[in-house]
Amino acid sequence: MTALPARRLLLVHAHPDDESINNGATMAKYAAEGAHVTLVTCTLGEEGEVIPPELAHLAPDRDDTLGAHRTGELADAMVQLGVTDHRFLGGPGRFRDSGMMGVPQNDRPDSFWQADLDLAASYLVEVIREVRPQVLVAYDPDGGYGHPDHIKAHRVAMRAAELAAEPAYRRDLGAPHAIAKVYWNCIPRRVVEEGFARLHAAGGQIPFEGIATADDVPGLVDDDQVAAAIDVEARYAERKAAAMKAHVTQIAVDGPFFALSNDLGQPLFGAEFYRLVKGVPEPAGDLEDDLFAGTGA
Repeated sequence: MTALPARRLLLVHAHPDDESINNGATMAKYAAEGAHVTLVTCTLGEEGEVIPPELAHLAPDRDDTLGAHRTGELADAMVQLGVTDHRFLGGPGRFRDSGMMGVPQNDRPDSFWQADLDLAASYLVEVIREVRPQVLVAYDPDGGYGHPDHIKAHRVAMRAAELAAEPAYRRDLGAPHAIAKVYWNCIPRRVVEEGFARLHAAGGQIPFEGIATADDVPGLVDDDQVAAAIDVEARYAERKAAAMKAHVTQIAVDGPFFALSNDLGQPLFGAEFYRLVKGVPEPAGDLEDDLFAGTGA
């Protein structure tokens, strides 16, 4: 790649749809502002549960073609977010969705959960050294909610960031590059509780079977753990909702709310939040409103 924009953001996610739920507004904002936004997705999401009955045949216990279908959904979501640089870790299908923790799919030799950490990280090192991002966004060590692919995506992202900066490591993958700031996705409990209050107030006006709880939201943290809040303009929140709608097999969106395959309603958050784990934080008590703050970009 040549003539990269001054600002470069890399996000690492486990499956198609994770990026839109967690970071869709952030991605849309920075892409619109001219930053180079790179999304790396680690699996095709082959083991996901399918919501629309007419697409049930895609499921892994039937045609097992869900991964290819979700690749198309992801491409549609990226159009909505204005993101043009999207890659699958190691190439499409290199690592298979591992399913939820404790299921037999965890033990498949081609599953992401079983992948050698340094091998998987080497594919991401190549991307880091090519794009040379100042900012990396990844999951926390629990992957937000304990899914094996999310946990592995965290480990791969953190290991790759370490290896990419090491001058002695794999010079065939490009010149060393140190990422200035690393964030983990999160959401403060206060914001989640306010969102669920709005959802309960809507009551019977939502089309979902029930309502989830605050503890069902991945990455829930106390407010004092949040370092950055990207509170976007309405148009970016709308793009996030449109991107989530593109993931038809996985997400049902109804106005400011959505549900996954369990058909339990959750708030759709326009603002997105981050924990800073590498880089210089803002003075105590101040939330960053720009992930590139302090990088010089």
